[in-house]
Amino acid sequence: MSASAVPRTPARTPTPAGRRWSAGRIALLAVGLLLVVAWLLPLAWAVATSLKPEGETTRTPLEWLGSTITFDAYAKVWESGDLLRWTLNSAYVSVMTTLLTVMLCAMAAYGFTRTDFRGRKLLYGLVLVGIMVPPQVLIAPLFAEMVQLGLVDTYWGVILPQVAVPAMVFILVKFFDGVPRELEEAAFVDGAGRWRVFWTIVLPLSRPVLAAVAVFTFISTWNNFLWPFLVTTDPNGMTLPVGLVNVQSSFGVRYAQIMASVVIAGLPLLVIFTLFQRQIVRGIAHTGLAGQ
Repeated sequence: MSASAVPRTPARTPTPAGRRWSAGRIALLAVGLLLVVAWLLPLAWAVATSLKPEGETTRTPLEWLGSTITFDAYAKVWESGDLLRWTLNSAYVSVMTTLLTVMLCAMAAYGFTRTDFRGRKLLYGLVLVGIMVPPQVLIAPLFAEMVQLGLVDTYWGVILPQVAVPAMVFILVKFFDGVPRELEEAAFVDGAGRWRVFWTIVLPLSRPVLAAVAVFTFISTWNNFLWPFLVTTDPNGMTLPVGLVNVQSSFGVRYAQIMASVVIAGLPLLVIFTLFQRQIVRGIAHTGLAGQ
């Protein structure tokens, strides 16, 4: 028999490393699924309760679904308050606060990482101390300042106290420390100034972390209840969380309507997080804070 007639066993294609389901990979996937379920259960319960008839929300034993699916709770919440105006107010306040926070914190962080001036370390230390100070401690002096400036019941009275965020300055400082200085030095050699380098080189390279900071700021501003509640008394100037709380107090403890208010207030944030989740993950990874 010739050598060419000997049957050959076909060679096996090596399995890519990314497709191997090791025990560690399966364990991580299981933990991730458990965390997802733990996060989604309260949201699912809120949605299910909001779709029940009011009389069935306190029935025991608890049931996920009522006898019928009804949107009466959403209709009553909509009729009890000016949700459209409150939503627009929240959108305006959140967008303006986000833009100002990103720009001011980016400029402050760049100044700390690229300029050397007297008292820089002390000033940066004060910024870090500001991370540990609870915002509630500053409410009384901030409110007195807003009264003196005549900004009570105005958009700027809600926006300005929220734009100085020490934590965002710290995150941006960590990122700017990793930006290669050679790029800036080459621009300086070509005659570019500090501002031009900041706007045309540093900021474009910082898009991931800037997107993460913007999303974090938008979410925290949208959810902020205490400060808008204190500085706003005009119903036409209320943000959505403040307006919904006033609506809830008007109709008492009605769980279907309370859960409907929660779903209405949280739905925009779910949309924002879904659209920008990749930017959030990239921003955290690029700052070096992923393991903290």
